[in-house]
Amino acid sequence: VPSFFSSPISLVCFFNNSVNQQLKSNDPPEVPQNLSCQANLTTPITLTCSWDPGELQTYLHTSYSLHSKTRESNYTYEAPAGVHRYTIPRTDLSLFSDMNIYVKAVNELGQAISTAITLEPVSSAKLDPPKIEWITVPKKPGCLQLKWILIQNSWIHIRSLNLEVLVKAADSSHLNCDVVTLRSLLHGTQYWVQIRVRVKKGPWSEWSSSQTGVTLESAPTGRFDTLANVSWYRKPTQLNMSLFWKPSKQFNANGQNISYIISRSHKPQLGILCSTIWKYCTFPLSSRVKKVYLTAVNRAGKSPPTVIHIYPPQDVTAVPLDNQSFLVQWTHLVSTDLTGFVVEWRPVLKENLSQVHFEKVDKNQTKLILAGNFEPYKPYRISVYPRYKHVIGLSHSVMAYSRQKAPSKVPEIKIKNTWMSSVELTWEKIPLDHQNGFIQHYTIFYWGDKEALKVQTADSKTTEMILKNLKPESLYTAFMMIGTFGGSLNGSTITFKTDHFDMMITGSGVGVLLIIIIAFLAFFSIQKRIKVRLWADVPDPANSSIKRWPPESTQYTRGLWNNDEPNPKYLSHLSFLDLTTKLSKEEDDLWFNSTEDTSDLGESLCGSPFIPEYTASNSSSVPYATVIFSAPCNSPAPEEPPAYLRSESTQPLLEREESFSPQCYQNVASGVKSEQCFFGQFQDYIPETVDDPAIAWDDFPFLSALSMYDNESD
Repeated sequence: VPSFFSSPISLVCFFNNSVNQQLKSNDPPEVPQNLSCQANLTTPITLTCSWDPGELQTYLHTSYSLHSKTRESNYTYEAPAGVHRYTIPRTDLSLFSDMNIYVKAVNELGQAISTAITLEPVSSAKLDPPKIEWITVPKKPGCLQLKWILIQNSWIHIRSLNLEVLVKAADSSHLNCDVVTLRSLLHGTQYWVQIRVRVKKGPWSEWSSSQTGVTLESAPTGRFDTLANVSWYRKPTQLNMSLFWKPSKQFNANGQNISYIISRSHKPQLGILCSTIWKYCTFPLSSRVKKVYLTAVNRAGKSPPTVIHIYPPQDVTAVPLDNQSFLVQWTHLVSTDLTGFVVEWRPVLKENLSQVHFEKVDKNQTKLILAGNFEPYKPYRISVYPRYKHVIGLSHSVMAYSRQKAPSKVPEIKIKNTWMSSVELTWEKIPLDHQNGFIQHYTIFYWGDKEALKVQTADSKTTEMILKNLKPESLYTAFMMIGTFGGSLNGSTITFKTDHFDMMITGSGVGVLLIIIIAFLAFFSIQKRIKVRLWADVPDPANSSIKRWPPESTQYTRGLWNNDEPNPKYLSHLSFLDLTTKLSKEEDDLWFNSTEDTSDLGESLCGSPFIPEYTASNSSSVPYATVIFSAPCNSPAPEEPPAYLRSESTQPLLEREESFSPQCYQNVASGVKSEQCFFGQFQDYIPETVDDPAIAWDDFPFLSALSMYDNESD
């Protein structure tokens, strides 16, 4: 029955049997809603359109068809039953031309057509996320330059795209999702950057992966919000200042590494008081300084200084006038920014904020009487705050009691350490609610058997005490007394006994004694080695082997050296002094006993046969012995032994110095194979009995020198 609901109508139904019949009413199809299309620009390229069939339920079969219209052709696509979308292939698309698209719904009762949409397929595409290739920093501060590309859709013209940049400072949670040119960024700040794109008014792509960049630094700008705490420092002319600060809303660091300088001058490099990377600093200050300057510094420059005015600390006192009032006094402050004071008082033992009371007073006022219901024996904290134009200053507080009495309890004394003549006592402070006033001191009374009572007092801030000058192994009794301005109270007694033997001192003494003994033994064991290292063995010329030479010639004495002297000392040079006459005994004694320098007696007539260039005329060294002959050099051996004169030369004869002792001499001309030594003995030498050959003076330079001397004498 078509048009059943178009006008008022009566419907009467008759059934031939008793079987239940169901009568259903249906409507024409509802107009499709929310038609939208989105292009896919990856392979294969398609355009997918979807729609909403509506909420009206119908019992008739409804078919849907998608219609597209371009300037060249029209296309109709039948959607499968129950499917409310259709994908148009690439062959039927014109990517850069407008297409008119709508949906038609048809059933037995009628049809419905959706609202048509006109779109460009490329503009409806959701592109793949772009890729940021790099981020560079231009020379202008506050700017970042980035380069990006489309990986999958590189054939799309960049100018037809819209770009959105997500910029986030590395130390901030604030996101900037607007389309920006990256020219209004903070200086010297690290940023995380992401981008997304779309074609004209099409859907946005997903965000790209993030990249970081740091803008160029510039000098910090803006000022700081500060809080100063000033107190007296050791002596009246010195202050101790603790300064805290934080950036104001107008402050920009404009850099990565920020440090702060506090100075007495507006020029940070002059009068530096503190330099730190933190936002607080404590430093001593002269009481004559009225203001300091806070400056932020980075690599690009310095911020304008923030001035901090210094006000000396207030001295606040509170004295009870009676049981129900206090007289509070404070020092006057000189400041153009001061507008008044706030006096606050509250019970210390009650944390309820309803117990806090305050009173405002004029800036010229320096005292105030507080009246109220003050509980006796309970502490109150009274604070005075200076009020300035834009802020309330740091408070200065004092504790006060309206009335005091003796404490309610006494701390228990404990023995911490015991020694032979002293003992260390310790205790804990009593709770504030049992003090009933200001504790003045702790007094310890102690005595021993047959000893007088002794008293020792400790400060109210300490919790330990050492009792000294006690007798060893003795029993003592002690108790504590504590007091306030309102009274005192004695505690219970304790007993302790001193040690009879101080193990620490005895052990230390034994240890030191063992160390001393070991050190002495070690010293004597290495004494000889130390002596050799520190004092070299210097030979004495007076004990030289030359004075033990026999009167025979050297050829007869070579065999005796090995027996007489194991370590013979060889001379490098001799001086021969020829005497024309024999000296008398008296002259001999006079000669030998003379203390004059005899090192230069005579003249060296024959140089060392082992150092050819060594002669008396060109030598600067001093001989160590002078041999006196009473006959010419070539005369037979005398019957009397020759005389030796000791040289007075002070030249050291160190064993480590280069020795001038002659080396073994080989008689080549005579054909003797074994080596022979002047003033020394060759180790492998074995005397042989041979006939005396004719003397060849050229083979014996030393004897040749004697022969020449003999000829000159003749």
